[in-house]
Amino acid sequence: MHEPKPAAERGPLRYLKAAALIDGTGAAPVRDPVVVLQGRRIRQVGTRRSIRIPARAEVIDAKGCTLMPGMMDLHIHTAMYNCMTFHNHRVAQFEIMPHLQQMYALFHAQNCFDMGFTTLRDLGMNGPYGILVNELCAVRDAINAGIVEGPRMVIGAFTTMTGSHLDLIQPRAMYRWGFNTADGPWELRKLARKNLLAGCDVIKTCASGGGGTDKEEPDIRNLTQEELDALVDEAHALHKHAAVHCFTTNAHRMAIKAGADTIEHMVFSDDETLEMIVEANIPMTPTLSHRTDHAIRLRREHGTADFVLRKMKYLQPFCYDTFQKAYRMGVRIAMGTDMGFEPDMGSNAAELEIYVKLGMKPMDAILTATRNAAQALKRDHELGTIAAGKLADVIAVDGDPLRNIRCLQEKKNIQLVMKEGRVHADRRPGNNRNVVNARPGDWKIVDYL
Repeated sequence: MHEPKPAAERGPLRYLKAAALIDGTGAAPVRDPVVVLQGRRIRQVGTRRSIRIPARAEVIDAKGCTLMPGMMDLHIHTAMYNCMTFHNHRVAQFEIMPHLQQMYALFHAQNCFDMGFTTLRDLGMNGPYGILVNELCAVRDAINAGIVEGPRMVIGAFTTMTGSHLDLIQPRAMYRWGFNTADGPWELRKLARKNLLAGCDVIKTCASGGGGTDKEEPDIRNLTQEELDALVDEAHALHKHAAVHCFTTNAHRMAIKAGADTIEHMVFSDDETLEMIVEANIPMTPTLSHRTDHAIRLRREHGTADFVLRKMKYLQPFCYDTFQKAYRMGVRIAMGTDMGFEPDMGSNAAELEIYVKLGMKPMDAILTATRNAAQALKRDHELGTIAAGKLADVIAVDGDPLRNIRCLQEKKNIQLVMKEGRVHADRRPGNNRNVVNARPGDWKIVDYL
């Protein structure tokens, strides 16, 4: 397939100025950049020396800031009953109908958007009333229609066997309503087609067990190779993607053989399997925020069973070791947090700090959330870098992320958030525009009502 050419843009030229530019290609920062905007796209990128700004032109001056491409989180669960809006997720999943949870999914996505994450790949959620595919697709469609503000949403749908890791996110004894899991290649194809008909962009499945559920070990096989092959084939037949949850080397190899588009988590590893992933050129999302001591503490405060907390702590060093080996060996890494229960929605950039602490160069960390993420989505022809012809997803940061990656974690530092040429958040001096105006703690906790 050939990449589509950018549509011609109309309208007046606008000029975005700043102190520095990290363009998302890995090149050295550019001083005194000027980005020329027209409509939804970038018309030209240069410097104050190379681009003359007409006297009466509209100028957006991000004085003293560093421009970057809008960041992306490729593994998030905005419809999770998380600690931002619920005190106890186990109680909340039975108290809240899908219609209200849909509104919270939008709210969670908007908090990420406010922090400079212009694209989210939401890898699905389920509950007592079934898989929340329709609800999440509606959030995406409402944003795309301009009814509400929010990030670009890429929606994944749980498509797994009965008793899979994703099925066991819900209590084992919970009554299951409807056709939400399937078994055997053709029944799984039927579930995939059902999810694709609902409008999902990604088939999300599991090849192994996981770490955040009760009484289920990571090395439990979640699909046969024949079943996984069928799911990936079904996604590709409809020009969609397949993301495969993989904790073990056996699961990684199954995903490679099936032709998965991305591998999620990669907790356990060996050099031979990592070399196979490099050879297959399949991106991996590490999701390390989900494994930190901070995440474990939040989970404890919000009702997670001790069994799960102990398992999370046990898995932590394996996750970190695999990340370091994968980076050293050249695995394509695209940023993903697995944010849901924890940590708070909007704190996505903490994932990048973890990467840097584990030895990744700050520029390479930024690339995981920009160029690499766009490549993993197969949308690098229009996203991920600040270049002529690309969609104008740009943020302005008060600080230098290459010297202090933590500067991306404070809301006051994210001075400007632009998606497709439109400014959605503007915190430059004299401005006070946010996507979410409520401060953390201002809203009611749902299961305290």
